[in-house]
Amino acid sequence: MPKGSPELTEARREEIINACEKLYRTMSFKEITMGEVGKATSFTRTSIYNYFRTKEEIFLALLKREYELWTASLRDTMEHVGSMTKDEFSDMLAHSLEERAQLLKIMSMNHYDMEAGSRPECLRDFKVAYGEAIRTVTACLDRYFPDMSAVEKQSFVYTFFPFMFGIYPYTYVTEKQRTAMEEAGVNYVFMSIYEITRSCVRKLLGG
Repeated sequence: MPKGSPELTEARREEIINACEKLYRTMSFKEITMGEVGKATSFTRTSIYNYFRTKEEIFLALLKREYELWTASLRDTMEHVGSMTKDEFSDMLAHSLEERAQLLKIMSMNHYDMEAGSRPECLRDFKVAYGEAIRTVTACLDRYFPDMSAVEKQSFVYTFFPFMFGIYPYTYVTEKQRTAMEEAGVNYVFMSIYEITRSCVRKLLGG
């Protein structure tokens, strides 16, 4: 780790993560290199290695931040909304992910590579954020549906979180993919992040 104040270290880490996020809007995971990230920061490419050893670590840090932002939004809802019906909760959770398309995009692509290409301490920090997201969704169920059994809540969580990995590739289809599906006779029905998430949550809650 480079010398300097914790504030400077954190600021530079955030600049690197922000640069990666910006590149990811127009480039694929494979196209983005440490060199590309370096060009988008205010310091030298070599300096990046003081903070992240690989691009996988940068992406994992970006995914961690996305989980933290999503978790914060859910906790804010719990602080300000005392009760919800199943329909209202489905709407809320669907809108919360609709606002975090970047989270869903990163989740759906190269997740295994990100974890395999990161140091254990980076993976540990990410898992802390991931675990907090699971605990927060469970806390939402505790708050809004106190009659749900522990088994029902566990079933919801362990169905919903794997489901999240498939939201982005289903809702963001390229023209090439669309054409291929039409030629293959696949009856693809477009659904938005909100629509597919709301439908899943409502079914998991029963009804």
